[in-house]
Amino acid sequence: MQEPTYLILTALAARPLHGYGIVQSVTDLSDGEVKLRPGTLYGALDRLDQQGLIAVDREEPVDGRLRRYYRLSETGAAALAEQVERLSRRAAAGAEQLRLRPAAGAELRLRPAAGGAA
Repeated sequence: MQEPTYLILTALAARPLHGYGIVQSVTDLSDGEVKLRPGTLYGALDRLDQQGLIAVDREEPVDGRLRRYYRLSETGAAALAEQVERLSRRAAAGAEQLRLRPAAGAELRLRPAAGGAA
């Protein structure tokens, strides 16, 4: 699952949101690292809807236009939960590898001294 998809599903996990709300939530969730453009967002929403991961929750008239709210489907919630578990395992593996990393300078002590016998 690509990061923007993961963040869109995460944004919709707690409550239905309209497009601009999703953009804001994704920006917040990613600490500003991911900023969705409207074309990218609506293309992703169409794809996620076709895949059954999200659904239109409702439409509300705002200034003469319909504002569409999207919600996470049960299938989407299951996919998000699976991805959260997968990422948690990857993060734990990375943390373990960092824990096993030699202390700074330790690799220097393992090398034979210059001019010495190996």
